[in-house]
Amino acid sequence: MRIEPHDSLPRLEPGYYRGQAYVHWVMTIEDRKTGWLVPIFYYKFREILTHAAFRYAFACPIYCLMPDHMHMLWLGIDDRSDQLKASEYFRRRLGEPLSKLGFEFQHQPYDHVLKDEERLETEVCNQVEYIARNPERKNLVAANQFKSYPYTDCLVPGYPELKIWQPDFWTRFWRCYSFLRKNGLFRPADEEL
Repeated sequence: MRIEPHDSLPRLEPGYYRGQAYVHWVMTIEDRKTGWLVPIFYYKFREILTHAAFRYAFACPIYCLMPDHMHMLWLGIDDRSDQLKASEYFRRRLGEPLSKLGFEFQHQPYDHVLKDEERLETEVCNQVEYIARNPERKNLVAANQFKSYPYTDCLVPGYPELKIWQPDFWTRFWRCYSFLRKNGLFRPADEEL
């Protein structure tokens, strides 16, 4: 059997990516090329991730941009969240600045939809730490220095002050996520969580 160069990875049914789905996305640069991960691209990445999160209603408790790929954990906020559409939108929009730098995404991202037992708070925290330690495993930072890697953080729509390595991150993250699940993406400007 001949394998085409752009055969698709198997995907679950679209319903698994909708609503309050938790999905670990891995988006790889074509041919695993490096050289695109520069500060100006990083700012564009954050901008496009922010727009995708608002548009498709998800929170990202961690992203980690590696020299040849990126990891993101997206948690759907409400019923209108559709991570397959969000992924398409994100890749199309981010593909523009990537191409200006002479790079492109691999044909299709890899994803892992978290099962019920993986969605427990402690398991999500473990998944986040696993993603965060990628730079350590690839010797980009010294052992136990993964928190110093400059291309790892979080993005929660409406909460730019939330940073992944804050001592109270998880308490604040789950409070914000719970609030967004209950109230959607809009909240009065004077309300603090």
